[in-house]
Amino acid sequence: MRLSTKGRFAVTAMIDVALREKQGPVPLSDIAVRQQISLSYLEQMFSKLRQQQLVSSTRGPGGGYTLGLRADAITVADIIGAVEDAAPKRSPKDAASSQDMAQDLWDSMNAKVFDFMQSVTLRSLVLEQLAKGVKIEHKPAPNRGVFKKPLHAPVRTNAPNSVFALGQTLLARG
Repeated sequence: MRLSTKGRFAVTAMIDVALREKQGPVPLSDIAVRQQISLSYLEQMFSKLRQQQLVSSTRGPGGGYTLGLRADAITVADIIGAVEDAAPKRSPKDAASSQDMAQDLWDSMNAKVFDFMQSVTLRSLVLEQLAKGVKIEHKPAPNRGVFKKPLHAPVRTNAPNSVFALGQTLLARG
């Protein structure tokens, strides 16, 4: 399993979505602004995350991404595995080459890193962020469907409502 900036950004974006999951779908443009990640880069990553069913998308006004599974069912290994390209496989003849004398060491290290990433859930990362005091802004829910007409307060004036009332007002003033 490769560890790269793409994997780091994917984990960060998934934490962002998980932190806001109770507020509904999270637009990628909001994640891009908050996490300072290119929107086109996020689109590529979320396409791969959606293919692995780690997120689901909602189109239209108020749309965005939500978690495809519960946060405690998604691991860091799942996220990184979804966005990273598959590592090239070694052929049997390469195993015998002198350049691979330390390959068992690297394989063992990769297995330990993978086991660790399998043990870290998205939920645990969210709880860690909340414990650090991360504030989540509450945006008003977007209007969906037919838009409601704005309520207008009735206009109350002290002006007369007709020419006759105007005349009466002027006569009363003297």
